[in-house]
Amino acid sequence: MDIPLPQRPWYIRHRGMLLAGVAAIVVLIALVLVALRPKTLRLAVDSIAISEVTLTEFTEYVNADGVLQPIRTVRVGAVEAGTISEIVAEEGAMVREGDTLVLLTNPELEQQIADQRAAFARLLRSQREKELEMKQKRITIRQQTLQASYELARLEKQFRLDQEEFRMGIKSRAELDLAEAEYNYRHRSAELQLESLRSDSALASLHAESTRNELADEQQRLRRAEARLADLIVRAPCDGQLSNINAVLGQKIGSGSEVGEIKIMDRFRLASSLNEYYIDKLAVGQLATVTYGDAAYSLRISRIVPEVKDHSFPVDLVFTDSMPANARIGKGYQAKIEFSAAEPAVVIPKGNFYSFTGGKWIFRLSSDGHTARRVSITIGRQNPLFYEVTEGLQPGDYVITSGYDTFGDVKEIRLKN
Repeated sequence: MDIPLPQRPWYIRHRGMLLAGVAAIVVLIALVLVALRPKTLRLAVDSIAISEVTLTEFTEYVNADGVLQPIRTVRVGAVEAGTISEIVAEEGAMVREGDTLVLLTNPELEQQIADQRAAFARLLRSQREKELEMKQKRITIRQQTLQASYELARLEKQFRLDQEEFRMGIKSRAELDLAEAEYNYRHRSAELQLESLRSDSALASLHAESTRNELADEQQRLRRAEARLADLIVRAPCDGQLSNINAVLGQKIGSGSEVGEIKIMDRFRLASSLNEYYIDKLAVGQLATVTYGDAAYSLRISRIVPEVKDHSFPVDLVFTDSMPANARIGKGYQAKIEFSAAEPAVVIPKGNFYSFTGGKWIFRLSSDGHTARRVSITIGRQNPLFYEVTEGLQPGDYVITSGYDTFGDVKEIRLKN
């Protein structure tokens, strides 16, 4: 006869499944804890730069690397179009104002000027012929005027004689009236003739003046045309060094085309560019210094171009007094531009952390020097060597200032020797 066995509890019957579930929960919790734990990176101490936070005298300044350039460059352009027939001056030569640089030819212009000369010669001959005609006409007018004046004087004399004969009784009243009527008619006719002659004389003078003005205008046009012919010679507009010659024999160039530059060599500027960080800190007239050899030379900012390209903007500086004796165009110098006097400040050496953190945080080492964690900081002023830290760090702290391009988003760094 079978004996019934007692039924085992459910947790005994399913203990395998329960153990598997508990194990899965433990693993899940472990994974969550690992995920929530700050990401840690292990680094060798000698693979990064560790710097001390210090309290020291700090001066805000920037080093501006620049190239020496003439303070003014004059463009040399062709006034007239033409073909380059000769290049007289070589690039780099020192030239004086008025020196010939390039010769041009322009057959069309030369033909145009020759035609104008011929036209002026014809006009000159015509003007001389007209002058002779006017001279002859003036002589005729003077002769006619003289004749009319004589006739008028004769009539007046005859009329006075007739009046005298009437008083003497030689002539009757009728004869006197007839003589008076004749006199009045001839007198008026002579006056009209004189008036006409005066008008003819004035008209002749106007014609002569008009002819002279026409000749003068044509002569002025010819002079301007001949001046254009002189412009086929490209000359130096000022003293200086010829550079950037843009001319080839046989090349056709248009009016206004640039054929070179002349660099004025009496004064120089230091052409530089600065990071956009300094655009609000600079002002025209601000002083700077260049140290070359054992001497320091003073400069001032003469021009600031407030247009930022590729995170920088152009700046020009000029020497205020003397300049290095061996200064040459194209030579590089470094100018120091100071923005403040020396004063105590908490600083850290520059490093690539700023590029990756924007100066918002940095890795600070623990007191034992084995780990480093992120801390928020505030960066103030800067110079080529240091950043000023206004919040987040204290003198005596140690921070990591390099290697941030390999850190990623880790929150903690463990250091090993």
